[in-house]
Amino acid sequence: MSVKPPPYRADHVGSLLRNDAVKTARHEFYDEKSIGRDALTAVEDDAIREAIKLQEDVGLPVVTDGELRRSFWHYDFMEDLEGFKFVERDVATGHNFKGANTRPIFPTITGPVDFPADHPMLEHFKFVAANTSVMPKISIPGPSCCHFRVAKADIGHKPYADDLELLFADLAKAYKKAVNAFYEAGCRYLQMDDIFFAYLCDPKIRAEKQAEGLDPDWLIDQYAKMMHDAIDGRPDDMMIGMHMCRGNFKSTWIAEGAYDPAADAVFNKTGVDIYFMEYDTDRAGGLEPLRLLPKGNKRVLPGFITTKSGELETVDDLRRKFDEVAKYADLDQFGIAPQCGFSSTEEGNDITIDDQKRKLELVVKTAEAIWGEV
Repeated sequence: MSVKPPPYRADHVGSLLRNDAVKTARHEFYDEKSIGRDALTAVEDDAIREAIKLQEDVGLPVVTDGELRRSFWHYDFMEDLEGFKFVERDVATGHNFKGANTRPIFPTITGPVDFPADHPMLEHFKFVAANTSVMPKISIPGPSCCHFRVAKADIGHKPYADDLELLFADLAKAYKKAVNAFYEAGCRYLQMDDIFFAYLCDPKIRAEKQAEGLDPDWLIDQYAKMMHDAIDGRPDDMMIGMHMCRGNFKSTWIAEGAYDPAADAVFNKTGVDIYFMEYDTDRAGGLEPLRLLPKGNKRVLPGFITTKSGELETVDDLRRKFDEVAKYADLDQFGIAPQCGFSSTEEGNDITIDDQKRKLELVVKTAEAIWGEV
């Protein structure tokens, strides 16, 4: 049976809630040191097979490993890049969300950045590919994350501290290596979570960057160039997705603001094929930025279905939202996905496993109702 290639009408961002077995095993391995790596991997393997079956059973044409081997959606990937070192500091919190705070773990840059040939997520992808009959996808943090999430004082490699554009150029080269490596591993659908385009639409965050001496609009263009340079020249049969949201930790958030400051760069300067755009609350602003989507084969998956609560949207309400979408762009260039993952960190959002299944089922039902396909 041939696998249907992307883009799809029904898709999802990637992360899924961890089951109790994974949570227990990770605690036993990382905190108690009472089990070995092989035992943890075996538990994760079983849970990933279960997660793949869930995605296939609800009718999704694409599956991920749910990011079940990760603690964070981004840090686990970044930690295995050359030039990065993570430190845990004796401070109260890490990043401050609206109502919750992450653990005090921080990335630092200690040398030239690069993508190693043995990055563990290549094997993570291969495991998914070997255990599904539909399209396997892996999501990794986009290149902007490797700058935005590093404090200025934590750029310890002096050439980068003196010249951010050198850092951006090296990140683009490292990510180009990653794109090629995932392709060689069999990946034909790679997603990069580049949420900081949306963060830089928040007036408060824009002001913070200005206070650091950085023009937020310049940053948006630099981040778009990094993405473009990283994926430019990829094989014709490899599709690149990009997810944007405003923070997702235990059902809380950080940023707010419409996409207007970043929409042109996102749609017309990155070279990305598929866009996952958070749109579940008024914090994301209006649909007007969709007018900048160029006509053609690009696809947008508006996240009208929230992953932050178990309250279930209806197909009729979602139809009405897409009626509004059609005022700004061709509806044929759209599909639907939830606004974010269900578990951007291993703690997970404040919803149940059953809520998660119903949300994914709704994605498929809505795609079939509006476009007659998934």
